[in-house]
Parts: sequence; C-alpha cells; structure tokens
Amino acid sequence: MTELAPSPGLTAGSADASARAFADPNDLGVARAAALFEHMQPEKAAEMLHPVLAGRPDSAPGWILMARIRLALDQVEAALEAATRAVDLAPEDPRPPAIASRALTLLGRHEEAMSMAYRAVIVEPKNPLWHDRVAWALLAADRQLGDAEQAARTAVGLDPNEAHYYFTHGVTLAALGHVDQARQALETSLRLEPENPVARHRLDVLNGAAQPVTEKKKRGWRLFGRKESAKPVRPEEFRP
Repeated sequence: MTELAPSPGLTAGSADASARAFADPNDLGVARAAALFEHMQPEKAAEMLHPVLAGRPDSAPGWILMARIRLALDQVEAALEAATRAVDLAPEDPRPPAIASRALTLLGRHEEAMSMAYRAVIVEPKNPLWHDRVAWALLAADRQLGDAEQAARTAVGLDPNEAHYYFTHGVTLAALGHVDQARQALETSLRLEPENPVARHRLDVLNGAAQPVTEKKKRGWRLFGRKESAKPVRPEEFRP
C-alpha cells in the first residue's frame, strides 16, 4: 500500500458522486465534506462540516468524519471531542471508539485508549483494523506486550494480505525480544509492500544496520475510513 496522492481537482460533480457514496441523501453536507476530505483537503472539509454539525448535532456520520479530519490536522483534543460525540450517538459503530482510542494514545491517556480499542473489537470482532488498534494502544502504553502481539497476530490472521498488519506484528515481536520472529514478520511486510521505507528501516534496525529514530511521522489523511469497495485504510502511521 502506498501513500495516497492528492487528486488533481474536485469538481462539483465529483463531490456529489463521492457524497452519494458516503452518506444517505439527507446528509449531503456531510457527504460533500467527506468528498473534500477524500481529495486531501481537510481544512476545507472541516470548514464545510462545521455549520452542518451546528445544524445537525445528532449526525453520527458527521461527527465521525469530523473526528477523522481533526486527527488528520493534528487537532487531537478536537478529534477526541468529536469521536466522543459519535460514540454516544452510534454505540453500535466501531469507528468512534477506535478513533477515540487513537486520540487518547496521542494524548498519553493510555488506559482509556486501551479501553476504547477493546470496545471497537467487541463491536466488530472480525475487523482486523480494530485488533491492530489494540496492538498499537498497548505498544504505546508499553504494557501487556504479550496481548499486543496476540492482537497483531489476530489482525494478520483476519487479513493475511495486508502488509501493515505484518509490520505491526513485527513491532510487537521485537518489543517482546523475539528478534528472529520479528525479522520474519517485517520481511513478509516488505514482500507485500516493497517500497515501504519505515518497515525497511525497522528491519535494518533489527539487523544492526541502522539506528532507531524517534521523530513522529506525519499521519495519513484517511484514518479509519470505511469503503465497501476498497480495502480498509491503514489506521496507524508507521513509526520508525
């Protein structure tokens, strides 16, 4: 999976087409904001969505989208607030607790992040995205690493063709000190996604050919998307 590139332009027609695909016709404002977000224009998406939510504060899709936008803009507190609104409005949807978990991890509120991640798994246990979120929540908290490895392994089992889940599994195995197994998982990730520089760097670190670095990578735009005709998007940024 490669980094998503911005589309050349967003016409009214393409916005409406994406809108119809995202939400029901009564939520056209939410859907048009989603179209802007999908075309890598999060600031404009937030600007469009804000008055929509002011008029429709009971719109769970709107709050989910706003939470995703705020995360993409690194507005973590606002993302958590939006995700929390969505959790209350749509308790049957796994995305709000997963987004809230991601925001809580970024805020260092690890106990709450783990709880929200597990809540997403309970709602939708067969989706590998949420098991992956559990793994990263536990890794960030630096605790229950055996459970993190199990969650990552579960994600791999649910989607054995997704490079990112092998990457996560490799990170958890390395955290447990299982270097040989971690190396195998990262090599599998690279076979599936050869041009991923962060997985390559992780493997080089394990092989003693590189030093770990700690700066954060920019998060992807499309966190916790749900598209019926496409594979799930990657829920975590790759850490070096």
